[in-house]
Amino acid sequence: MKRQRGVALISVLLVLSLALLLVGGLLRSHRLLLHSSAQQLQQVQLRQLGLAGEDWARVVLENSGITPSGPVDLSQDWARLGPVMEMDGAELRIGIEDLSGHLNLNGLLAQGQIDQVTLGRWTRLLASLDLPPLSLPQVGPMQELSQLRLLPGVDGPILRRLEPWVALLPKDARMNINTAPQRVLMTLDGMEAGAAQALVNQRRHAPYPSVQAFTNDPLLSGMGLSSHGLGVGSRWFRITVSVTHADSRLRLASDIERDAVSGRWTVRQRRFLPFSPSELP
Repeated sequence: MKRQRGVALISVLLVLSLALLLVGGLLRSHRLLLHSSAQQLQQVQLRQLGLAGEDWARVVLENSGITPSGPVDLSQDWARLGPVMEMDGAELRIGIEDLSGHLNLNGLLAQGQIDQVTLGRWTRLLASLDLPPLSLPQVGPMQELSQLRLLPGVDGPILRRLEPWVALLPKDARMNINTAPQRVLMTLDGMEAGAAQALVNQRRHAPYPSVQAFTNDPLLSGMGLSSHGLGVGSRWFRITVSVTHADSRLRLASDIERDAVSGRWTVRQRRFLPFSPSELP
C-alpha cells in the first residue's frame, strides 16, 4: 500500500514538473513574441517618421523657388536646413543634396559612344580617390550603383568611396557647377585644388547665373576649360533622413525628380540604409 502511494506521489510530481516545463516554455515563447512584436512596431514607427521627414523635405524643395530654367545653388532654402528636428519624441536629421552636383556616370555613353570629356572627368575622379582605372559596363543606362560590381575588383568598400561623388541620372543631365563639391570640380580638365576651393568659396556669395559666367571667371583664366556637360540648374535631388528613437535608428535615402514640364516632384527611388560603424552608438 505504501509502495503504491509512493508511486502515485512520484507520478504526480512528474506530471507537475512536466506541466511547469510546458508553462515555462510557453512563457518564454510569449516573451519572445512580445519582444518581436515590439521590434516590428518600433520599425514601423521609425519608417513612418522617416517618410514624414521625406514629405517635409519635399515641401521645402517645392517652396525653394526652383524653376526649370533658373539656377539651383546652395543659397536656396533646400540647402540650408537646420541640423536636427524633433517629432513624436524622436530625433530627425534631414539633409538634401543636389544629385546634379555629382558626376553622372550615365553621361559616359552618348549616342552609343564613349563621351571623351566625361571619360576624362571619370578618370580624374578615380585618381583623386586612389582607385584603379575602371571601364564602366556598356549595358545601357545604369539604374543602381551596385551594377559596378560587374567590373573586376569592384567591391563594397570601393562602391562606398564612389557613392558621395557620382550619380546615375539621364544622359542629358548636366553637372551643376553651383553645387558640385571641390572634388567633383577638380574632375574638370585643367582644374587644380586651389582654384576649385576658391570657386567653392566665391559661389557661396555669388552663385553663377550661367555656364558662360563660370567659364569666364578670372579664376579659370588660361585653363581652356570645356563647358561640355556643365549647367547651373537641376531636377534631381536626394533627401536623407536619419531617425533616432530611444535605442533604435533608421536611415532613409529618397531620390526625387522634378518633372521638366509639369513641375511635379516624384520619388524615383527610396532606400532604407544601414548606419556606418562610426555612426553607431
